[in-house]
Amino acid sequence: MGAPMADNGRVMSPSDTAREIVVLGSTGTIGTQALDVVRRNPGRFRVTGLAAGGGRVGLLAEQALQFRPEIVAVAKASAAQELQLAFYAEAKRRGYAAGDYAIPKIVAGPDAVAEVAGWQCDVVLNGVTGALGLASTLAALDAGRTLALANKESLIMGGPLVKERARPGQIVPVDSEHSALAQCLRGGRAEEVRRLVLTASGGPFRGRSRAELADVTVEQALDHPTWDMGPVITINSATLVNKGLEVIEAHLLFDVPMDRIGVMVHPQSVIHSMVEFTDGSTLAQASPPDMRLPIALGLDWPDRVPDAAPAVDWTASHTWELFPLDDEAFPAVALARRAGELGGTVPAVYNAANEECVEAFRAGRLPFLGIVDTIASVVDEHCDGHRIEGHGSGMSAELTLDDVLAADGWARARARELTGLD
Repeated sequence: MGAPMADNGRVMSPSDTAREIVVLGSTGTIGTQALDVVRRNPGRFRVTGLAAGGGRVGLLAEQALQFRPEIVAVAKASAAQELQLAFYAEAKRRGYAAGDYAIPKIVAGPDAVAEVAGWQCDVVLNGVTGALGLASTLAALDAGRTLALANKESLIMGGPLVKERARPGQIVPVDSEHSALAQCLRGGRAEEVRRLVLTASGGPFRGRSRAELADVTVEQALDHPTWDMGPVITINSATLVNKGLEVIEAHLLFDVPMDRIGVMVHPQSVIHSMVEFTDGSTLAQASPPDMRLPIALGLDWPDRVPDAAPAVDWTASHTWELFPLDDEAFPAVALARRAGELGGTVPAVYNAANEECVEAFRAGRLPFLGIVDTIASVVDEHCDGHRIEGHGSGMSAELTLDDVLAADGWARARARELTGLD
């Protein structure tokens, strides 16, 4: 008799057990794709916890019944009873009799997602959107879990705090660009790396001048040419704020100076990033735009999950383009470089101001160009009129959580003032 095999064809040894995972942001774009990876690899992964904001309790109940986690969290406290009712309704719809299923532990409230981040498991996938992911990132690290990080904002905000708490190799990047860099970096030693090159699709407005961006609508900004993402990330891609955040993230993840991290526009979104080595060679990671590949790699790092996503068709012709970034039309990356170089609380201010400006744009209170212009104004005010906690400390622990949260709160309030909400 041959060795036993999981449903996906992976050879399993007698001592092999499924890797236990917790999915934070399970009803969002990253979370649903992660659960699709789990669904197609039942012998490889087992879900022990799910967490979501609480806006899609029907989907969360469906996920809970399918994957049978031990704990489910909703950040919205008022959604707890709604989730329980949705759970019963979904069980009835599936024809389950009483006793056919176990009700998971349900926790709710602002600390619930972080509680699940510390739940017993092997890997925590943090797919929460925005600054709300910081508490969960810290909770997962403090609990000793491997952190598959899709929530770049928590690393950018927390910087030295997150780095101080993470042991070597504990954070595995899930962003397609940083996953690509991690894969390419396997090809050489740290001292052999000359520079990192992140690729950007250019979003829906690639090639436009600044003047041509003046009348961009929300609908146009949400029409991304290659990626299917949530609304905030999609608008961040249109402004290239997302790429600015990724430059800071790459600096923090791989300890490469900001001036050795480049950005190239690549409309086809097949080359996800590149590493140039000191001998003149460059390694690039290429695959069709499908987040299930970096998600699967994050869940089972350093192992690859067979058939996680389709591969490039090497029997067909391809044309892949690379262009320099237009910093005049899209100044978000240059502004992010400045924030990253200053360090301390400045990246947190950049991130917080952006989140508020995106909401203002979606609500019709701010023009498209006003997003980055307002972020720049808030960053300038913070640098001119506030003590930049942790400034110049690099990766040291001088920055405190209170410093980060205070800067985040100030930046949000100021951005709301500038966009006419307060």
